[in-house]
Amino acid sequence: MTRQYFGTDGIRGTVGQPPITPDFVLRLAHAVGRVLKKTEARPRVLIGKDTRISGYMLESALESGFNSAGVDVLLLGPLPTPGVAYLTRAQRASLGVVISASHNAFPDNGIKFFSAQGTKLSDEWELAVEAALEEAPVWVESAQLGKARRLDDAAGRYTEFCKSTFANDLTLRGLRLVVDAAHGAAYQVAPQVFHELGADVVSIGCAPDGLNINKGVGATHPQALIEMVKAQGADYGIALDGDADRLQLVDASGRLFNGDELLYLMVAERLAKGDRIEGVVGTLMTNKAVEVALRAKGIEFVRARVGDRYVLEELHKRGWLLGGEGSGHLLALDRHTTGDGIVSALQVLQACVRSGKTVAQLLSDVTLFPQTLINIRLREGQDWRSNRALAEETKRTEAELGDGGRVLIRASGTEPLLRVMVEAREAAQAEACARRLVATVEAA
Repeated sequence: MTRQYFGTDGIRGTVGQPPITPDFVLRLAHAVGRVLKKTEARPRVLIGKDTRISGYMLESALESGFNSAGVDVLLLGPLPTPGVAYLTRAQRASLGVVISASHNAFPDNGIKFFSAQGTKLSDEWELAVEAALEEAPVWVESAQLGKARRLDDAAGRYTEFCKSTFANDLTLRGLRLVVDAAHGAAYQVAPQVFHELGADVVSIGCAPDGLNINKGVGATHPQALIEMVKAQGADYGIALDGDADRLQLVDASGRLFNGDELLYLMVAERLAKGDRIEGVVGTLMTNKAVEVALRAKGIEFVRARVGDRYVLEELHKRGWLLGGEGSGHLLALDRHTTGDGIVSALQVLQACVRSGKTVAQLLSDVTLFPQTLINIRLREGQDWRSNRALAEETKRTEAELGDGGRVLIRASGTEPLLRVMVEAREAAQAEACARRLVATVEAA
């Protein structure tokens, strides 16, 4: 079976258009409740959300749908996605639900789920929910209806968890940080965490109004952070996205470090402490320079499909702890069960404090390969996979690059686009190779 509603990270779309409508979301919660009741007599779910105005409407629909199936609900209010994952595990709940469209603008929203262990759920579970959606609803008797209540101090509990992932013998005292929460779910928690660990904190993107999430701020718009770091003379800037599961970091000079670089730094810090690291998982898009640097340290590097859920699956399969994406989704499974922008930032700052070095100094032996990415709009029915000229040009390009670069050609999962990416040690070579490959596709 193929999934009709679930994508790579839950169900997402424009509010008011199927499937992000209150009637569908009610049906979805009812179907999820029925799936849960196959293994539990009285399930209990947690619901958290980001700061979009539509969160109120969708929260009410989820609550009604779960209650109608005999499922109890614990409402968390605005809370980062990884905070919901943590509290689902800490509260011994059956399921965690997040209302968020992550880095998208406010007209979008989505629903995603976490298991009782605080991890993403399997494709099989999602298919079971979709099958239940096709069935007629079965309302429970009035005496068996679910109840709903609010969990007081959910943000405070999650704040304490984040702080617990930072070394007990270290402090952020003496560091001046700019924290950008993208007017999203971490607008309360993020500044508080860094402040309570001793940092002097300047906040931006921490005044949500329901409509401004990710608007000109946050991990997808780092320019505002760069300018504020310089203006404040800060040591670092920390940018989160709307649901705070990804991280971008800026240093005092305004240099932006992406997830690939920060992943390497997290690995290097553990190696410096004498920890054993068997391997690291990136994605098809991870910069080759990181792979080269890790292999130079004797660390095996494996690429998963693009998407943090696939990185997580690969880590679980191999029993490894560290992985991530250039977008800033970073996984440290010895700290949390899922990607967490705040926890990732603390791991990076911990490395700086412990070593007495800046992020730039810690990354001095990693110089990212220049990367050219070109998107080509495909015609309806265009079969790029059977393009013999493209296959031959790809082979020629790979031979030309050798160990000093790589080629990645893949179709977009959401649009009729073909993404052609080339990495090389020189920017001019990367662009020239990418242009030749694109020309071959367009000539077909």
